Amino acid sequence: MLVGQALLDKARSLSDRPEDQIARACGYVGPSGRLLKKSFYRALVEAKGYVLPAVSSTGGHGTKGRQAEFRTRVHGNGNLLIGNAYTRRMGLEPGQEFKIELHKETGSIWLSPLDAAAD
Repeated sequence: MLVGQALLDKARSLSDRPEDQIARACGYVGPSGRLLKKSFYRALVEAKGYVLPAVSSTGGHGTKGRQAEFRTRVHGNGNLLIGNAYTRRMGLEPGQEFKIELHKETGSIWLSPLDAAAD
């Protein structure tokens, strides 16, 4: 990730491009490929000479940033996405199969692993 004058020079040279492209070209991309916009903008501000307060481990706002909250919503196409953070936390692997049980009385959906040997 570029910082200081190198960041300002690179950003200036790409000023005709969209912000996302500039941030990527300056190296503000996380390990998952997600654009690190907040870090990019913070680095730009600091490169301009402004002193910003240190970022606390809770993001400075009493939150822990982008953490698994165990919340989701039904998408417009009707899909309900669980997400990688949850499947990884449960130790689930690609290709695993599950039985879906609906419990309308409680509003619950249960996923029960299918035994691979039962096929």
